[in-house]
Amino acid sequence: MHTWVLHVDLDQFIAAVEILRRPELAGRPVIVGGRGDPTERAVVSTASYEAREFGVGSGMPLRIAARKIPDAVILPVDAPAYLAASEEVMATLRAQPGAVVQVLGWDEAFVGVETDDPEGYARRLQADVLERTLLHCSVGIGDTLVRAKVATGFGKPRGVYRLTADNWLEVMGERPVVDLWGVGSKVSKRLALLGIRTVRELAVGDEVALVAEFGPKMGLWYRQLGRGDGSSVVDDTPWVPRGHSKETTFQTDIVDPADIEREARRLLDQVLSEVAADERPVVGLGLKVRYAPFLTKTFTKKVATTFDRETVIDRAMELVAKIEPGRPIRLLGLRAEMAMPDDAREGHTPTRSGW
Repeated sequence: MHTWVLHVDLDQFIAAVEILRRPELAGRPVIVGGRGDPTERAVVSTASYEAREFGVGSGMPLRIAARKIPDAVILPVDAPAYLAASEEVMATLRAQPGAVVQVLGWDEAFVGVETDDPEGYARRLQADVLERTLLHCSVGIGDTLVRAKVATGFGKPRGVYRLTADNWLEVMGERPVVDLWGVGSKVSKRLALLGIRTVRELAVGDEVALVAEFGPKMGLWYRQLGRGDGSSVVDDTPWVPRGHSKETTFQTDIVDPADIEREARRLLDQVLSEVAADERPVVGLGLKVRYAPFLTKTFTKKVATTFDRETVIDRAMELVAKIEPGRPIRLLGLRAEMAMPDDAREGHTPTRSGW
């Protein structure tokens, strides 16, 4: 039997969970985000396929989404409901014959299997998920994690698609590099400056030029990504978070230094409560500031390894002191990085394999 990587991605997951709770919303444009109030500052968490047809997508300001679809149903985010549904799905995946499951998030996971009929296995998996949770999913089949992940996009919605070394360039070769998992708009623009615009061009890209632009690790990794190569091992080692973060968008800009410090301390208190639960020391801090109207700045600081809460607070306030005085702020975020345990899954990501 052959070893395969399946990438399972739930279709319009958050919207689908909401529609299960409110069947009368089926077929209607449904948008989930913030507290469900488009007059507040918030972004779209997900949109049903009907809403996506109007150009509404994740990360879009809720007020713009409401403007695009005046009669859309806009609902508040209900994280506990989505987590419960996700856990049911992941339990179903783990119950599949011989499955090794690597969870990527609420709505997606890799499944490693040995089978001579990966399409048949994928269809049975889809049927089991639907029977147990009433949720539909798409499945990408690949001989590497990267190819399986990319394949899922061709299977949506509710479908199955296979991408391997045999058909990778035939399917992906002429597509823009931004279609690759792990390549965003900024990287694609930097690749374009090297004359690399398509996946095929990246797959055969000049290593010297790529290393000069992106460094010895990332340059070679981007070339590997263009070939769809990389790890084929699904790793079910529990994911250990590197840090915890909290951020808040203010409905009214804040500018007074006392207000800024109070909000920063409130966020830090939440972050440090989660850090304490992990029982690992803090080794770094990060501050995210979004000035009005929409300029975002980030500041980071290494911290001598410590469990001492007051020390961390003092170092965080040093970051807060970097905020420009008198400038209105619409968003504030704080992050604490923690020391990683020796047995953590570290040194690679699902795309970057061994780099």
